[in-house]
Amino acid sequence: MATVWVLVLVTAGLSLARAGPVPTSKPTTTWKRCDIGRFKSLSPREREAFKKAKDALENSLKNWSCSSRLFPKNRDLNQLQVWERPVALEAELALTLKVLETMADRSQGGILDQPLHTLRHIHSELQACVSAQPTAGPQPRGRLHHWLHQLHKASKKESQGCLEASVLFNLFRLLKKDLECVASGDLCV
Repeated sequence: MATVWVLVLVTAGLSLARAGPVPTSKPTTTWKRCDIGRFKSLSPREREAFKKAKDALENSLKNWSCSSRLFPKNRDLNQLQVWERPVALEAELALTLKVLETMADRSQGGILDQPLHTLRHIHSELQACVSAQPTAGPQPRGRLHHWLHQLHKASKKESQGCLEASVLFNLFRLLKKDLECVASGDLCV
């Protein structure tokens, strides 16, 4: 009888081993598979297009005074775990695109055409990385949950003017610091 139980346990163990890896508490996707590393720095032409757009649009926002900061100065992606950083950046980029697209619809000329093209491309690459995470991965908690909640809440609660000002004043931080941090993976400091 003991031999039968040993065979049953061994068979059950082998069938579980063949079933595949057991999900871990963190996504197992390595960000090196994502092609986001090429965005560590933008070309001089792209940077100049962003600077021109930001300078042109900031002049129209000088009179806005917002009570809250959508992107607080103490928010730093390196405070998050490596797998959380692309999720946070993707949400930040989605809001930035939404706001800039609204501004582009109202503005004359194509001052935002090149910046929007670049941001859409970065966003699509980042979405591919984020969607590559296992769906059984952990739900956002801690800082990541707080940041995502703040972005969602702000998009519903803040005036369009405050959203525009926040996005414009955060634009180069997003392009330089946040994007570089995500593109650097484990090396973000």
